[in-house]
Amino acid sequence: MLDRAQQASPSVAAAATRVAQARQAVVVAGAAGSPSLNASAGISRGVSMLNTPPATSASVGLQAAWELDLFGGQRAASTAADQRLQAAGAQWHEARVAVAAELARQYTGWRACQLALRITQDDAQARTTIAKLTDDRARAGFDAPANASLMQASAAQGRMNTVQQQARCDAALKGLVALTGVDEATLRVQLMGKADVANKSTNTSVNGTFGHENKALPVLHPNALPVALPAQLLAQRPDVFAAQRAVAAASADVGTAEADRYPRLGLSGNIMAIGTRGVGGDGNTWSVGPLQLSLPLFDAGRRAGQVKVQQAAYDEAVVAYRASVRTAVREVEQALVELNSTAARQADAAVATQGFVRALQAATDRHRAGLGSLLELEDTRRSALAAELALAELSRDRLLAWVDLYRALGGGWSAADAQFSGGGSTADAAPSSTPTTAAALPR
Repeated sequence: MLDRAQQASPSVAAAATRVAQARQAVVVAGAAGSPSLNASAGISRGVSMLNTPPATSASVGLQAAWELDLFGGQRAASTAADQRLQAAGAQWHEARVAVAAELARQYTGWRACQLALRITQDDAQARTTIAKLTDDRARAGFDAPANASLMQASAAQGRMNTVQQQARCDAALKGLVALTGVDEATLRVQLMGKADVANKSTNTSVNGTFGHENKALPVLHPNALPVALPAQLLAQRPDVFAAQRAVAAASADVGTAEADRYPRLGLSGNIMAIGTRGVGGDGNTWSVGPLQLSLPLFDAGRRAGQVKVQQAAYDEAVVAYRASVRTAVREVEQALVELNSTAARQADAAVATQGFVRALQAATDRHRAGLGSLLELEDTRRSALAAELALAELSRDRLLAWVDLYRALGGGWSAADAQFSGGGSTADAAPSSTPTTAAALPR
């Protein structure tokens, strides 16, 4: 399902095209410092002088050009292209991490919705049973008709809650359909199979999980997370790495613009062979040159202005990098706060749910024995239902906090995954790992 979601994601596809563009930009930047060689050929026939027969002239030549990188401008441009390629690769990983995290959130929400649906169905069934029992007792004259009406209203409210919860689950399923691109019928069969396994593994929501046997959503222990996250983990976010590479690329762009202010030595020339036939005999001639040297003298401040433009772009990249680091710290800390909060509430929520469930069972038994009041039963039922739903929501929130922490820490991505050069065969090298599976960068 994750592979289908990543294949259907427009953000992943767009990131892959940016990687391809950056890779070709590296090729272009590397070729700028190499000599260029063009071939030319021509043939003509005509009368060049009065009272002479037509003559045929043919020429073949080579045109060569090479700009010497005296001040490192071309090297800086190549470095900038390579840094942008690494940034594009990191952004591709970031898009995949985002899709994985969103799929996990959607799936967790659907699973939590299914658990809440099962709780409301059990509640509605219990209300219906009590309503039928109360109605039979009222018909026999052992209970007041008003009590029968009250329980019928309670049963109707339970059925209404079930329908409303079912609609939420259907909406969550359609969100998964849109995210994965799998048709709804196929996806429903796949998910309901996993939900059946989960339902067999636990009968109540007191456990605070969605099923221990369902490996798609592991229940993580609080000790699985180190007490203090090292700051280096923040550097394992692909967006922070991409922002860092953008700073390096902007710095190289400043070097390119600065080198453009200085003289540029370019060598160019032609090697031409010309053959003529038909005018006073046949003959061949050849020529070499001219060799040209280009020195910039005056540009009305264009090059100096370009340097300032690139310096401003560098300052902007630095600001964006600092902002990405602050965002990374904030997202990690928020996920940790949510994890700690859900862990602290988990035990008390489970105790509260168990207590309310036992109280509801006792109130139900007393009512069936004719010893308890309906008002007491309904009040206890509302408390038990609210506690069970709250525990299910708490389990969902805890898993979502783990998903948020997974994404905040880069989804398992490492900066070593982007340490490849843009030139030669290494440009197509596969990273050592990805957020989900080992795979090569898009081509």
